[in-house]
Amino acid sequence: MMERMVESAAQLVLLVALAPLVTGVIRTLKARLQTRRGPQIFQPYRNLFKLFRKGMVIPQTASWIFAATPWVVFFSTILAGLMIPMVAADAPLGLIGGALAVIYLLGLGRFFLALSGLDTGSSFGGLGSSREMTISALAEPAMMMAIFTVAIGAGSTGLTEIAGAAIGQTWRFLAPAQMFAFAALAVVLIAETGRIPVDNPATHLELTMIHEGMILEYSGPYLALVEWAASIKQLVLMTLLINCFWPVGLQHTWFGFGALIGIGWLLAKLLLLSCAIVLVETVNAKMRLFRVPELLAVAFTLGSLALVSTFLF
Repeated sequence: MMERMVESAAQLVLLVALAPLVTGVIRTLKARLQTRRGPQIFQPYRNLFKLFRKGMVIPQTASWIFAATPWVVFFSTILAGLMIPMVAADAPLGLIGGALAVIYLLGLGRFFLALSGLDTGSSFGGLGSSREMTISALAEPAMMMAIFTVAIGAGSTGLTEIAGAAIGQTWRFLAPAQMFAFAALAVVLIAETGRIPVDNPATHLELTMIHEGMILEYSGPYLALVEWAASIKQLVLMTLLINCFWPVGLQHTWFGFGALIGIGWLLAKLLLLSCAIVLVETVNAKMRLFRVPELLAVAFTLGSLALVSTFLF
């Protein structure tokens, strides 16, 4: 029991501390690739600190949903992160929930965020909520198809079992089913984190907002919690992608010198994936909204091909 508590505390600290850094690295790399100076890597930490010190402006039309949403989004994302193997294959909450629990927890946060966008009565909030639900309805089936592909090989939907079965079998990444599933989950990662070409996290144009449109009415600590949760969700999905399909460096336990090696491999893989995300964002423009379902349909098709290929090969 004590070892499980230590593992949970270590992964919790890694989640909340590393998530803003990953966001800062992506923004800095994108600016450098576009020959701009851009923000510093640690700017997201400064933004969070500044927001926590500010006051809040709460709309008069808001109900308890508006106040509860930041906490629900933050803690549901934290719980989902504790179910995913980061440094060791044995996730702290791996026995409590598997891949489906992670998807449902992320969906719970999205549901409350969409409700908060409608709760204030803002037209832009309602617009962002409807768009977010449309994208999630198309992205979640593709995510399930991709995860079920690796779950069949492991014989379980538990992420701990999936990661444990993948350790020592990195050659499986070259299998057709694994490559299709990896491509499908990569497209879902871009859609779920609101990045170009699906959404632009740095936009200030209300008519093109999706995620930002839902949180227009938030300020101060509530906005800090929502932004922090968005960074943690991005880290969770990136970790899920790299550790399920490329488990190089994943350790069997959090204890010993192997944990430092696992953290080093995790940082290296996150940096490599961040570079790939930056490259995709730089060479592509934001898609028009009615073209986004076509992109997610491609992800669902790739996930379906991956699942079918698992039984054929």
